[in-house]
Amino acid sequence: MMKKILLSTAALASLAQVAVAGDAGEKTHPNIILIMCDDMGFSDPGCYGGEVRTPNIDYLAENGVRFSQFKNTGRSCPSRAALMTGRYQHEAEMGWMTAVDEHRPGYRGQISPDFPTIAEVLKANGYATYLSGKWHLTVEGAFEKPNGSYPTQRGFDKYYGCLSGGGSYYTPTPVYSDTTRITTFPDDFYYTTAITDSAVSFIRSHPDNVPMFMYLAHYAPHRPLEAPKERVDACRERYKVGYDVLRQQRFDRQKEMGLVNANDTLPIHQKEFENGRPAWTSLSPEQQEEWINDMATYAAMIEIMDDGIGEVIAATKEKGIYDNTIFFFMSDNGATSEGGFIAQLMADLDNTPYRSYKRWCFQGGTCAPFIVMYGDPQKNVLKGQFSDELSHIIDVMPTCLEMASAEYPKQFNNKKLRPTEGESLLPAIQNKQLSSRDLFFEHNTSCAIISDGWKLVRDDARNPWELIDLTNDPFEENDRAALYPQKVKELEGKWNKWAEQHNVFPFEYRPWAERINYYKSLYPDQSGKN
Repeated sequence: MMKKILLSTAALASLAQVAVAGDAGEKTHPNIILIMCDDMGFSDPGCYGGEVRTPNIDYLAENGVRFSQFKNTGRSCPSRAALMTGRYQHEAEMGWMTAVDEHRPGYRGQISPDFPTIAEVLKANGYATYLSGKWHLTVEGAFEKPNGSYPTQRGFDKYYGCLSGGGSYYTPTPVYSDTTRITTFPDDFYYTTAITDSAVSFIRSHPDNVPMFMYLAHYAPHRPLEAPKERVDACRERYKVGYDVLRQQRFDRQKEMGLVNANDTLPIHQKEFENGRPAWTSLSPEQQEEWINDMATYAAMIEIMDDGIGEVIAATKEKGIYDNTIFFFMSDNGATSEGGFIAQLMADLDNTPYRSYKRWCFQGGTCAPFIVMYGDPQKNVLKGQFSDELSHIIDVMPTCLEMASAEYPKQFNNKKLRPTEGESLLPAIQNKQLSSRDLFFEHNTSCAIISDGWKLVRDDARNPWELIDLTNDPFEENDRAALYPQKVKELEGKWNKWAEQHNVFPFEYRPWAERINYYKSLYPDQSGKN
């Protein structure tokens, strides 16, 4: 059994009193609402340049701080493992996907029992903890029966949502309420709305004398592209001008708001199209119509999610806890090219101005919006501004713990713990400089390191490294590897050392289905219990 890090009843009562009173009237244990969306591109929300109508996400941005250099792992469940543990995904056993337990270090297909989740730590420090939405941290072989990795077995007091990484918005599966399976849905069921309704319900029933941590994990706008027809129709007109015009408009807005430099030029990323990126006018009428309809559906999915975020904000105000609540918003990775040619053209717009997409370690895959807003306006030091401090999804857990005056345990599950690899972003939120450090990436053998303004990156471990001078080339257009071979060698050495320490090796090159079938044949036990 996993060792529980719980406080006594008396300690919980004491913390609850502190949360209300605090030192000299200051509330020292704020409520924290951590909102994550799925597969949304860097430039999609209005506050990052997009034409998608996101007034509630924009509200968080206008009153809080937006990060321009926030990175993730490039894929869904690896990002979620890093978010929940404050560690790189391989150390948390989520080096690849929940599709299979490979029975080797770094690739067990579900979140490691060796490290506490943010919910477990905050719960031990007096918080009530809730999760509404996507979990994606349990191996698929355990979807039918709780195996110790379900949300309420990993620190969440209450849970509503789907364990899987993808599926229908009208009949998602497997959906659980705590550990009870839900198999029937009302006729008007729509998953995004259900996630919102659950979150609002959790807020309304939350006890007044205990601080709250809520992880609101939206599935939108992950494929399949599904939204009510009237919402899609309301978005169609915006996309009839095509992606070339929209990319330029997004980039111009990014310049105006200071997200990119005023003298930057919009890059046209030809490498991802094998030097044959088509102009909008070169598409057939049928292709244009498909793109318009798909983009309108994608936008509608985000806008429905944004409506729900507004409902959650309103619920905190109705509850009287808004002023003592901190809101986070982020995406787990960049927009995806999964779905074929039209999907790639969509993602090329969604990730403006960056190169590449979800799954790869170029900027388009690993850069996403990140917003932090205090309900108390006096604490928003950088109100409406950008922070360009280099940051990573592993930093969210230590940031929340510092905000909550919560200590990371020195021991968990009968094992000693090292501190999290992530670092608190509270100094950056308060307009202070973070210490310099290297950041590392790997997914599906796409690899990268960011170090002192340089980035070494490759799309596949069988291909050569590209060396990017991020200071002068933030959009990764120019490979400098041939000019600076010593820098390549230096950064490759750092990356290899990190990979060896974090169970990244050996690489696995088998395609998706072949990889899953191979490891299932080797290890029929896919219960995630050993």
